[in-house]
Amino acid sequence: MNFNPTKFDYVKHRKVYFTITIALVLLSVLLLSFRGLNLGIDFTEGTRVEISSENKIQESEVRSVIEEAGIDAKEIDGIQFAQGGTLANVTFVGEFSQDQIAEMNKTIEAKYKKAPSISTVSPQVGREIARNAIYAVLLASLGIVIYVSFRFQPAYGIATVLALLHDALMIIAFFSLFQIEVNLYFIAAVLTIIGYSVNDTIVTFDRVRENLGRLEKGGKTASFDELCTVVNESIQQTIIRSINTVVTVIMTAAALYIFGSEAIRGFSLALLVGLFMGMYSSIFIAAQLWLVMKKRTLKQPKQAS
Repeated sequence: MNFNPTKFDYVKHRKVYFTITIALVLLSVLLLSFRGLNLGIDFTEGTRVEISSENKIQESEVRSVIEEAGIDAKEIDGIQFAQGGTLANVTFVGEFSQDQIAEMNKTIEAKYKKAPSISTVSPQVGREIARNAIYAVLLASLGIVIYVSFRFQPAYGIATVLALLHDALMIIAFFSLFQIEVNLYFIAAVLTIIGYSVNDTIVTFDRVRENLGRLEKGGKTASFDELCTVVNESIQQTIIRSINTVVTVIMTAAALYIFGSEAIRGFSLALLVGLFMGMYSSIFIAAQLWLVMKKRTLKQPKQAS
């Protein structure tokens, strides 16, 4: 049996989509409550040292140089290699003093003929970055509500933001499940997905408004069954565009994940997860939520006495 996305009834099974979505949200909340996130030094206290060399760098070599600089190798939180092993990113659990930074610069430059890149984050700065990241997501969501409400109706804006919050939660839950490091690249990925998802949702809503306008021409009010038909046809008319868009972007994100440096691998992975969730929410959540909210505004027929 061949599946044709332009003929599928997306509205008929909306209760199934809502059940699956609610279950995923509850599981995500439980996962975050008990497992938490693996926060990188961008959000906690720590130091990152980036060592580059013309030749391949060995891990034992790195640890030896660190100890030569007067830093206990036990303070190393992790070592990641990139660019074929010629670049090493070393993270430490503590904040380096100015003397330690100077000694680290001196020792590594003497060994590899290149000065390292050293960034250190204090607990205060980490908390401020985390707070600003939350503000960024909230402000972006608020701006979307205002824009969509102004361009369409408040119901469209509410449905859009609920779908976006679902997308962001799914990405966060995925990183929590596999304990992938959360850093500033992760926040950039979440904001990117919010922008992509709202664009996809607005395309669908624009078609809903266009089809609904033709149906309600002349002051006619559409029935709930007619609204279901409008939503279903609107999704069918835009589904191929959504699939083509997401496949194109996934190819790019996958290439970044496979061939990109270790530093942006988390960013690429967050994009891949978010792209799937964004397409799912724009088709199976946002439009269906709008339909439910629109149903509540319909005039109920008076019952005969």
